[in-house]
Amino acid sequence: MEELDSEPTVTLIPGVNSQKKQICFDWGPGEMLVCETSFNKKEKSDMVPGCPFIHIIRKNEDVYSQILRKLFNESHGIFVGLQRIEEELTGKSRKTQLVRVSKNYRSVIRACLEEMHQLAIAGKDPAIGRQFSIQVREFCCTGTSFMSSCILSTHRQWHCNHWCCRSLSFQVSSLSAMELIWNLCEILFIEVAPAGPLLLHLLDWVQLHVCEVDSLSADVLGSENPSKHERFWNLVTVLVLQGRLDEARQMLSKEADSSPTSAGMCRILGDLMRTMPVLSPGNTQTLTELELKWQHWHEECERHLQDGTFASSPHLESLCKVMLGEEAALLEQKGLLSTWYHFLVTRLLYSHPTVKPTDLHFYAQSSLDLFLGGESSPEPLDNILMAAFEFDIHQVIKECSIALSNWWFVAHLTDLLDHCKLLQSHNLYFGSNMREFLLLEYASGLFAHHSLWQLGVDYFDYCPELGRVSLELHIERIPLSTEQKALKVLRVCEQRQMTEQVRSICKILAMKAVRNNRLGSALSWSIRAKDAAFATLVSDRFLRDYCERGCFSDLDLIDNLGPAMMLSDRLTFLGKYREFHRLYGEKRFVDAASLLLSLMTSQIAPRSFWMTLLTDALPLLEQKQVIFSAEQTYELMRCLEDLTSERPVRGEPDAQQLQDDDVETTKVEMLRLALARNLARSIIKEGSLEGS
Repeated sequence: MEELDSEPTVTLIPGVNSQKKQICFDWGPGEMLVCETSFNKKEKSDMVPGCPFIHIIRKNEDVYSQILRKLFNESHGIFVGLQRIEEELTGKSRKTQLVRVSKNYRSVIRACLEEMHQLAIAGKDPAIGRQFSIQVREFCCTGTSFMSSCILSTHRQWHCNHWCCRSLSFQVSSLSAMELIWNLCEILFIEVAPAGPLLLHLLDWVQLHVCEVDSLSADVLGSENPSKHERFWNLVTVLVLQGRLDEARQMLSKEADSSPTSAGMCRILGDLMRTMPVLSPGNTQTLTELELKWQHWHEECERHLQDGTFASSPHLESLCKVMLGEEAALLEQKGLLSTWYHFLVTRLLYSHPTVKPTDLHFYAQSSLDLFLGGESSPEPLDNILMAAFEFDIHQVIKECSIALSNWWFVAHLTDLLDHCKLLQSHNLYFGSNMREFLLLEYASGLFAHHSLWQLGVDYFDYCPELGRVSLELHIERIPLSTEQKALKVLRVCEQRQMTEQVRSICKILAMKAVRNNRLGSALSWSIRAKDAAFATLVSDRFLRDYCERGCFSDLDLIDNLGPAMMLSDRLTFLGKYREFHRLYGEKRFVDAASLLLSLMTSQIAPRSFWMTLLTDALPLLEQKQVIFSAEQTYELMRCLEDLTSERPVRGEPDAQQLQDDDVETTKVEMLRLALARNLARSIIKEGSLEGS
């Protein structure tokens, strides 16, 4: 059984008093409406003023951030590309390709961070720009303390509309944390760096994410006399703490040039920095050789310290102690180290340069304890990084799910780790595996947005167990606000043979078209939906419209119905009736007469339309040429008598009814006369033909 998360924190809605008022709510696909009601359990109670607002509580508001939408769009392409090349990932190339994919994800995060920075400094909001600069520096310097103020344990809380707009600083902190965690996971789980190269990767990790040294370097070097700058030694110390010894030597050379008394000490310390053994990429030396060289170098540093070589310069002596990896000396630089993981990497660099991956968690835990010193407890970011150093992938994913504000990070990281074959043995107790569960949650959040739902479709496609069912449920809830959007949704459904959803969407569009009196569009959608009942309804509207106006609308559609007219009898009649008019217009009277008669005798024509058909027969009956044979005339006469014999008996008629009855009577009399004449003519013609 999986470990269950604790109960989520209660979210208070401003202005809504749940203690005195009943709350009404209604669920939507990605949000919920909440309001107070006037209902009260107590029959006699004082009338308490209520909240007049309807609140929108959203499950995932990050999809409404313009910059984060760029993150979602760019990462979607990387995700789909990874799924498509899965079969090609074999052997040594597999690891290389997966590392490349991981770096692509990180580059998208970095691009979004840069865009936020440009947005802040572009002057669109000077206040946000100042806040951004201050808080980014604070994050680089203090790390977890800044993150703790922004990344709270609000796991899947529903956020009220009043709090929906997060500050730019929150997004910066979230993305910075994502990049920091992802980079570490890439080193430990995807690159799987062995002892030696592992430390080089961790140094790059710290140098990339603890960025205050760059602004400090620009500040110091930009002064007239850098060695006399008040923060000169801070810069040198930070460079040493980050393992950037070449740059530290250059700074010491400036000190030697400006202070002849310390030139010798600077030269000696600089030589120690230059000769420090480091396993560089492409170096063929073994770890044993490196350890022997490093031990010799370490003894030389210790000898200089014991001989008092740097005794006259507290700064240089402190740097030498740092290079010896003395914990006390490192903790004295706590303010410059800024984070416990920076302290960890520096400590490993100068004490355990060949640390093995399996030993990382021991040093990480002791570094965290030493750095915090019992003064504070670990923050969410600390717990995530510690779980990574312990190689507990599932704990990393769980902590990130709790701490971060959306599912993007955990969904994509888990998918990548799954491709690395690191999650094969972990299934969730409620049915799906972890990868699929997180992808489903992320895709569901995308469907809450009016355009990002198109990205969510692909994520559902790559969830083999529950993806199809989830897509069917979500796609039915997409509001079809425009016909263009409806066509996009329809295309998605048709590509995946989602027959029921196609039929449902077409019905909705057909109904909208009927309401707007767009009969051609309504008929087209009903045919596409293969909905015989609705096609019959629209066909009736076409016929009624013809009776009122005397002509058809949307002739192109009716003329090109083709096999679709067989969907319903009424639609068949509409198509054939239009064909009758076409034949009549082409003066093919015999064919037109046969078709008209077949429409009536086959019972395909609605009874209510028989009088119109008989009226259409009048011009054919009055032609000089005999069109209807005697037999056909008898059939027409029978239809007329059937129609007139079924006329309902009305009560006391009004003026309008009397007028309609007069018109009807006139039509019937004209038809009887025309039929009688045609019958006589046809009998004479047929008799003369037989006699000859």
